[in-house]
Amino acid sequence: MAHDRSLLGDGLGMVMRNKRYIFWFWLLNITLAQFGAAAFRINAHKLLDTSLYSGGLVRGFDLGIFIDLLVRPDTGQFGAMTLPAMFFAFVFFLAMTIFVPGVIAGFASNYRLPREDFFRACGRNLWRFIRLLIISGIIMGIAAGLLFTLHGVFERQAEKSTNEMLLPYVRGIGLLIIFLIMSCFRIWFDLAEADIVLSDQPAVRRSIAAALRHTFRNLFRLLAGYVFTAIVAGLILAAGIWTWVHVLAPQSLGAAFLITQLTLFLLLIPRFWQRGIVVSYWQQKMIAPVVAPPAPVLDTGAFTAPAPAPPVGPTDPSPLAGATS
Repeated sequence: MAHDRSLLGDGLGMVMRNKRYIFWFWLLNITLAQFGAAAFRINAHKLLDTSLYSGGLVRGFDLGIFIDLLVRPDTGQFGAMTLPAMFFAFVFFLAMTIFVPGVIAGFASNYRLPREDFFRACGRNLWRFIRLLIISGIIMGIAAGLLFTLHGVFERQAEKSTNEMLLPYVRGIGLLIIFLIMSCFRIWFDLAEADIVLSDQPAVRRSIAAALRHTFRNLFRLLAGYVFTAIVAGLILAAGIWTWVHVLAPQSLGAAFLITQLTLFLLLIPRFWQRGIVVSYWQQKMIAPVVAPPAPVLDTGAFTAPAPAPPVGPTDPSPLAGATS
């Protein structure tokens, strides 16, 4: 049955059938990162090539030296080095907005989506996604602001307590609650994106309303999938950092590059997995049912004889009728 399919398994299957999307997004990411880091790389070379500062970075990553390197006047202005990185990060975010409709259409297809259909889905839904992005940014920004403000109030109250362990507990539990609530908002708008693309819905507000109803209706099932994929992403990140710090030799620049890029590549899988979860849910719960039209009554033109009329008067007279005594 369609409604018995696992969202996690079905979503992961969509990702595995469309692995090329992960590769192309990783390639786009590393290409834009090269442009974004170019200004810092050029300025850092001028200093590190003739300075003992490089020793603290070649024999391992020293965060203090790296921060000092950023603020030194002879390295260059901090804004001039970070502005290109912020600009190309925005370009990558914009590219994700443009290409995600094609990814959703590819996940929902039972066949390899042709290139022209992929870009047709991207272009057809671009303005819809921009409107949805603006609405989601406003709603999620207000919600995050209120949640962190409330979290700060609870932290200040915990600081006044004589219990030294209260503040860490309040801080940790508060951040966990904020993560879960913001994940619910993400599920809401990810479902709206899937409905916009797969229903070809030009009215963004209708997809937002439908996604909100389904988010509350199946919140535990959807949130469990998102939390699980977030845990997978955290394990991938922790494994990559641990390998980089404890396994690689400080002078192994090539191996360090491969490990970091492999980590970034694998981190794309949970994000696409979440897209697969919402597409699988849409196919199981939100797709409009197809109602077959009633079968037409065909007039064959055959003539049906009418039933004979009942006889008038007695039909079975008694033998003694009309007899005289």
